[in-house]
Amino acid sequence: MHSGVMPPLEGRLADGRPVSLDAALREAGGKPLLLYVWSSSCPICRAEESVIASLAESEPVLTLAMQSGDAETVTRFMRERGLAYPALVDANGELAWSLGVRATPAWFIVDPQRAIRFSGLGYTTGWGLRARLWWARTFA
Repeated sequence: MHSGVMPPLEGRLADGRPVSLDAALREAGGKPLLLYVWSSSCPICRAEESVIASLAESEPVLTLAMQSGDAETVTRFMRERGLAYPALVDANGELAWSLGVRATPAWFIVDPQRAIRFSGLGYTTGWGLRARLWWARTFA
């Protein structure tokens, strides 16, 4: 997976709003952000949905819906599952591939300068993600 500095990402959220990583980081107000890459066909991602949803209530989170369909399909999937976090639509996986992501779930903790402070692949706990966000914020 990609390390060092996160490349620029931009596209549209499932609700149609334009988004970029830089804009999401500005909106985070100087806090590190969790970029979470998931797929609707991934059973581990479905098991982790509540972890990401809970985290998104108190921390800056941007998700990337990799190869999960167009905006309408992603919106329907998220509505059916009761998910409200922002999802950047990556219908054919090009954005995820640009990050070196070949499987889901994958995640990155990105600081305000777009430096990747932590990254991982597979299931992780909410506590683990919160600890990494805290570490990136505290030891910037």
